[in-house]
Amino acid sequence: MATAVKVDEDAKSRLEELQAEIRLRTGRNVTQQALLTRLIDDAYESRDAVIDSFRETTVPLSDAEKEAMRRDRFRSGVETDEADIDDVLYG
Repeated sequence: MATAVKVDEDAKSRLEELQAEIRLRTGRNVTQQALLTRLIDDAYESRDAVIDSFRETTVPLSDAEKEAMRRDRFRSGVETDEADIDDVLYG
């Protein structure tokens, strides 16, 4: 069963461009439906990457974010060992 999906003009244009490039490089005509199905299948196989692309932040941190963290560090002068950390975390 086919269902209509609305896409903006830019996305439609890029889909048509990709469709034309496939035709040029492979000599095969591919329908937009077949192309979208392939793209969805590929995205489904790498769903973690697709899901992560919608997150507001990314991991690992960018170089600028790492530098900001380094810049804001300071030494308190107090030695901390594993037992101190366990005490704080677990009481």
